[in-house]
Amino acid sequence: MADIHEIQQQIIDEFKALSDWTERYKHIIKQGQNLGSLDEEHKVEENLVRGCQSQVWLHTELEDGKVIFEADSDAAITKGLVALMVRFYSGQTPEDIINTDPTFIKKIGMEQHLSPTRSNGLASMVKQMKIYAMAYKTKMQKGKAKA
Repeated sequence: MADIHEIQQQIIDEFKALSDWTERYKHIIKQGQNLGSLDEEHKVEENLVRGCQSQVWLHTELEDGKVIFEADSDAAITKGLVALMVRFYSGQTPEDIINTDPTFIKKIGMEQHLSPTRSNGLASMVKQMKIYAMAYKTKMQKGKAKA
């Protein structure tokens, strides 16, 4: 699995290679299409990300000290945005997730091209992913204390 900073740079490079925001939006939507869909059993109220205008579900598990995220949305662009966040944070340690902000959002100019509601939704996704990471970090520390 690639290092979180490498993934961030890959995302920046991909978007910089696209000529305009029409192309970039197509790329975001394609990311969502590549994400696939979340199992219906995970599309439950407790997995909904608060603060998103569209419905966004975020399911997570801890495997071998790494946080695995799965997500879905009922809107194409939003699903693409959550797919980028899953690509960025999934498979990383809780520590890396907590300590690494998705600066690619600013570097590729995404915040100027998202509506305020989508920007808020994206911020809510990031916040929720970091909350999960903090919970896993705490759980892992408690586990070590018992050992």
